[in-house]
Amino acid sequence: MAVTEKQTLDMSALLLGAYELAEMIIHSADTADYLYWKERQESDPEVKVLVREFGRKKELFEETQRFGHFHPNYHEALDRVKEVQEKLERLEPVHRFKSAEERLDEILFEVSETLARAVSDSIKVPGNGAEEGGGCSSGGSCSGKCG
Repeated sequence: MAVTEKQTLDMSALLLGAYELAEMIIHSADTADYLYWKERQESDPEVKVLVREFGRKKELFEETQRFGHFHPNYHEALDRVKEVQEKLERLEPVHRFKSAEERLDEILFEVSETLARAVSDSIKVPGNGAEEGGGCSSGGSCSGKCG
């Protein structure tokens, strides 16, 4: 068997193992919980109202943020964003979704880290978001660093 044939065979086995691992994660209880609460959050009318309100308050805050603390409405706009964000986080679908998302993220991070460390301690592993700050519990792209 030629070297390239062996490498192809090894890569095929590696990819097959990766797909099997992905299937195990997809069919896990943590993924099911994540998908359940994601759907509940997306279909909840109260969440939808607050997400729209959050978007409006965030836009107003971003307008004041251009001038920073010197804008006369900066702190008021920031307080309004935080107020709506706190309301969102108190809703069960949002709270449960965020919790399920964090658990699934931790599993994926641990798998990535385990694979990387098995190859070499010097391989960089992408952060799992826990160190970087997550979203605003709305499923949006907010950095969570509104303050």
